[in-house]
Amino acid sequence: MTSPTDFNDRMLSLGLARVAEQAAIASADWIGRGNEKAADQAAVNAMRQQLNKLDIEGVVVIGEGERDEAPMLYIGEEVGSGTGPGVDIALDPLEGTTLTAKDMPNALTVIAMGPRGSMLHAPDVYMDKLAVGPGFPEGIVTLDMSPATRVSALASAKGCLPSDVTVCILERPRHEEMIEEVRNTGAGIRLITDGDVAGVMHCAEPEVTGIDMYMGSGGAPEGVLAAAALKCMGGQIYGRLQFRNEDEKSRAAKAGITDLHKIYSRDELVTADVIFAATGVTSGSLLPGIKREVGWLTTETLLMRSKTGSVRRMTYRNPTT
Repeated sequence: MTSPTDFNDRMLSLGLARVAEQAAIASADWIGRGNEKAADQAAVNAMRQQLNKLDIEGVVVIGEGERDEAPMLYIGEEVGSGTGPGVDIALDPLEGTTLTAKDMPNALTVIAMGPRGSMLHAPDVYMDKLAVGPGFPEGIVTLDMSPATRVSALASAKGCLPSDVTVCILERPRHEEMIEEVRNTGAGIRLITDGDVAGVMHCAEPEVTGIDMYMGSGGAPEGVLAAAALKCMGGQIYGRLQFRNEDEKSRAAKAGITDLHKIYSRDELVTADVIFAATGVTSGSLLPGIKREVGWLTTETLLMRSKTGSVRRMTYRNPTT
């Protein structure tokens, strides 16, 4: 018989899906309204409220920043009823606040849960990331390769030309040289303005999304969330923390990180089986957005368990009156 203190991913998974759903529903009124902070706060409040209904002893290891910077769902915050298994929680209550405010594609609510100690306590710094989907030998691409070499290596593994490869990159000035180098190989690039968790997830379903590889730097916390998704969907992700100053290095020290140059693989970012849930807020390649009808809101949630490899798509029609 399973002990209440065991991490029963099957029993917890539907509860986690509801957490993601309610955060999305709470943000619905702010889609296209131009107010990023209000959209984010609505999602944060709903996610926290739902988490506290779960029978867990949860700790937020990837959250909304340090305690003094984020009054809700901060790193280290304890959530849940206080009974049940000890769990790590990684979350982004609204991945793509700008996307939501502007009603642009691929805004999601995202949350992952695993046993206590299963996720890297990534500090709020940049991470250089590289991801490909399932079905390739381990290390087919690496962070030590140039962007052009990565494209060539992946094309060889796929048995295609570099021009048949599409790379997803976050559109930022720091990536201009990378973008130019990738384009010089003949590969296509899909630029995204925000939402690099979704960007990495695109690699796991290239036949659906048209994306073969993700590369570039973004938030380290989002790297852990993306690794949790690929733990369930399949695929490889590598991450290396980037530090701009001594303050950021001290954040790493507080998180227990001693090797500042380490390249983390997917299974080092997330070391045990996890549950992952994401609900579409605005429509994108992965999930449809919230559909509004008179008296109803309809959401779709992606719910995955790495232990079984199960992937569920759940539609929830919720009355608004």
